[in-house]
Amino acid sequence: MTTRILGIESSCDETAAAIVADGREILSNVVASQVDVHRKYGGVVPELASRRAFATHRARVREALERAGMRLADVDAIGVTRGPGLVGALLVGLTYGKVLAHALGKPLVAVNHLEGHVHAVLLEAHRANTRPEFPAVCLIVSGGHTLLYQVDAAPDAADSEALQLRYRRLGGTRDDAAGEAYDKVAQLLALGYPGGPIVDQLAAQQRGSAGGDHLKQRAPRRPGGPQFGTPKLRGNAFDFSFSGIKTAVLYYVRDTQNLHRRSPPAEPR
Repeated sequence: MTTRILGIESSCDETAAAIVADGREILSNVVASQVDVHRKYGGVVPELASRRAFATHRARVREALERAGMRLADVDAIGVTRGPGLVGALLVGLTYGKVLAHALGKPLVAVNHLEGHVHAVLLEAHRANTRPEFPAVCLIVSGGHTLLYQVDAAPDAADSEALQLRYRRLGGTRDDAAGEAYDKVAQLLALGYPGGPIVDQLAAQQRGSAGGDHLKQRAPRRPGGPQFGTPKLRGNAFDFSFSGIKTAVLYYVRDTQNLHRRSPPAEPR
């Protein structure tokens, strides 16, 4: 018998609803972005994120059900993000999930946001008709998190397809997350928000590559380009640090005479 779970996600500036069958097949997935809301502030404003989540959850759930060809009463359980993330946005999503579960008489499953990223890999693998091998090393780069985990799994005795995952933290950022460094550097250069895609495109051009090829093979730097050192950390070799590169860019912008910050693009009317 198929088990269909309604998943509700609101850990930061996006709200989402999805229907997943038997923990493997995605029947629908609806995401509401808030990029346009936060762009003029250069980053996520927690209060605005919470209010936007409150205003969009109901519509996202309705659309997810319609795409899956289901009614709310057909759902077997409600899954909802419990953290980590923005407290206000999490509270909105968790409260909405609790209300739905209570009204429908269905189980409520609280999901760790970071563990959800790991299971998303399993969903994508199932869609591609493959199965990840364990143990595995998992890199989680999400919002304010940059972490490295060892993931082990053992088949559940009751269902060979079900996996009980165990995690061991190998390392993580000691200061800024990767995404925060991207956004702060983009803000220093007045490139706009979100900064990640823009900085990546400029990096590809600087490396003399196109698309994502610069990730596959490091091309030599162009002459005259900025030279930033590699972070040096003591202790855990699996830790990350991104505050140094952010500060290096700040000093480079400040000390380079012919480098002028561009004005941010005008907000669309």
